Amino acid sequence: MNNGHRGIRKHKVVRLGRSAIAAALAAGIALTGVTAASAATTSADTAAGATAGASGRFGPYGYGGVRLGMTPKQAEATRKIVRKRGASQCSGWDLKAHPTGRDSVGLYISKKLGVALIAAPKGAKTPEGITIGSTMKQVKKAYPRLDTTGNYPVAAVPGNPKALYYFLSDRGKVYELTLALKNQDCTN
Repeated sequence: MNNGHRGIRKHKVVRLGRSAIAAALAAGIALTGVTAASAATTSADTAAGATAGASGRFGPYGYGGVRLGMTPKQAEATRKIVRKRGASQCSGWDLKAHPTGRDSVGLYISKKLGVALIAAPKGAKTPEGITIGSTMKQVKKAYPRLDTTGNYPVAAVPGNPKALYYFLSDRGKVYELTLALKNQDCTN
């Protein structure tokens, strides 16, 4: 799936036999689309609680004007998202600026937790410089405490103790980058 679009594909996870956490990240999101997520990381923006998609930065709190933990009402009030599908506990959305295509979503909103998971579009970078296409060597350098004990690497998000980055890779390169609340309940 090297078409330049990224997301999480349910079928890919099943086919690859990923762990329950990878399956959790993958449930209901398709790899066929560009996804959205990144936050401005300047201290002024962070202090103001704002995010900015123009910076292309992914995390530590969100992306494109949408932040982890925003209630569904707050997220909708940004006018930066569009609903794609509903569910009993969580709903799938896209950022208007980064549509993912028919069978995918760019973020999940939990009824209980608000915005729970955001997948990075191609070109978005973490404040530490990691993006889709980065090598795992670069990821390890950027996140020295990277947890590689599971089926895919996970890192604490610097500056946001409530969030994690998930890195799915193939042949030593990141093809999926996700920002999620540690206790997200959408993709188990």
